[in-house]
Amino acid sequence: MDSPKESRDSVLVIGAGIAGLATALRLAHAGLHVTVLDRAADVGGKMRTLPSKAGPIDAGPTVLTMRPVFEELFESVGETLSSHLTLIPETILARHWWHDGSTLDLHADPAASEAAIEAFAGPRAASDFRRFSAKMKALYEAFDAPMMQAATPSQFDLTMRVLRQPSLITAMQPHLTLAASLKRAFKDKRLAQLFGRYATYVGGSPFAAPALLGLIAHSEARGVWRVQGGMYRLAQTLRQLAEARGATFVTNADVSRFEVQQGRIQAAHTSDGQRFVAGTIVFNGDPRALHTGLLGDAVTQAVPAKATEPRSLSAYVYAFAATPKGADLHHHNVFFARDPRAEFDPLAKGDMPSDPTLYICAQDRGTGTAPPPLERFEIIMNGPPRSRTDSQEKAQCQTRVFETLAQFGLTFSPIPPPETLTTPEEFNSLFPASQGSLYGRSPHGLTASLARPTARSKVTGLYLAGGGAHPGAGIPMATLSARHAAEAILTDRTSTSTSLRTATPGGMSTASARMAPARSRSSAS
Repeated sequence: MDSPKESRDSVLVIGAGIAGLATALRLAHAGLHVTVLDRAADVGGKMRTLPSKAGPIDAGPTVLTMRPVFEELFESVGETLSSHLTLIPETILARHWWHDGSTLDLHADPAASEAAIEAFAGPRAASDFRRFSAKMKALYEAFDAPMMQAATPSQFDLTMRVLRQPSLITAMQPHLTLAASLKRAFKDKRLAQLFGRYATYVGGSPFAAPALLGLIAHSEARGVWRVQGGMYRLAQTLRQLAEARGATFVTNADVSRFEVQQGRIQAAHTSDGQRFVAGTIVFNGDPRALHTGLLGDAVTQAVPAKATEPRSLSAYVYAFAATPKGADLHHHNVFFARDPRAEFDPLAKGDMPSDPTLYICAQDRGTGTAPPPLERFEIIMNGPPRSRTDSQEKAQCQTRVFETLAQFGLTFSPIPPPETLTTPEEFNSLFPASQGSLYGRSPHGLTASLARPTARSKVTGLYLAGGGAHPGAGIPMATLSARHAAEAILTDRTSTSTSLRTATPGGMSTASARMAPARSRSSAS
């Protein structure tokens, strides 16, 4: 039988995505016994890499923004970001392409972006951009603290923030979608289309997402970095730092259900019959897995359905090595659809876009780099959330993606084979109960951001971290969710006990969870 002290000091983190890793690191640094379980063979979650003849390819997030979030994480455990990772700033944020032959680079230097836009579309467009940028900066600065940085944002706090600064109401345009707002902001339709794409950063459509999401553009304008060695280096580094503080990682561990007794979390059971005991569990998976019963009947009330529904977009993602021809690619590239409606109307109906916008990360290109003969690429096309299988989908996707790029004069040799493509159905398999949605709950609706579950679930001892929880999707947001989860756990422990063991930051701790033979499903309540 587990001793009360051991059970109390043991924390399980289920899922080793960026939020699970960051939570494990913070809690291990605080002196808790941390075990991380992940059903995959390695850590990283959506921060995946796949092999190729040119080396490992990032097949998930490709960009690091909001650098202070990561600096704070490292500093909170007595480290510095720069001592572990080399971040390379991109002077060009992204290169954009349209079917009419026009191209536009946005720059890390706002003045350079303004000059590029004036050359692209004239002085009026530059003026529109300047006003839009100022408005998004004001919104970002106004809502960063009460929304993103707050562990539990409230409608009241946000309303009071707006009342103290009434000009925010005009900037927010609360009754407009992002697309409608941008139509007013930019006379040039191409610029409205460009800034509308930021809704997809959190899995939304500009025709349904609130105008407020335009502030994501300011987040990117504050800086974009490449991680030397690939984005996966960030995941590896967090694991190493957590292990140095005593955290234990168990991969290929598929958690099948949570055990609850007398309203409190007790253990996690794996599909191979192991039982991991802990009085505290952090779930770094899609919260939809809880209320749908995938992890047992005992936790179906942990989060309400409205916290995870409706679903955000999914994606079709290629990761491959090839030699490109015909377009002067930078590290980040966007090839726009002729008509945004031809992309987002089919998505809203659950179909593949008929005229897609395509994002290409040319991973061997960027500021100060010269590409090798065989380059690594990731191509992303937005897709609808779904869990059904369509045997024709890969062939349809290949035709749509590479015929579209050929219209821009861009070709690849060799053409990527079907196995280099991950579909929404396959994302659903990788991340159970997600329906393939890569961003959790849909961001559509003005108050959608307040509907996401926060760190504390409705089951005592069960906490949430990840892109499906507050403050939302994306590497920086998921990393912030880890901070919220760790702080909630440490606060709750302090409030219920005055006899916690002394934290030993940086020291090694003993095994983090005792395993016992798995009990039957009936033991859960």
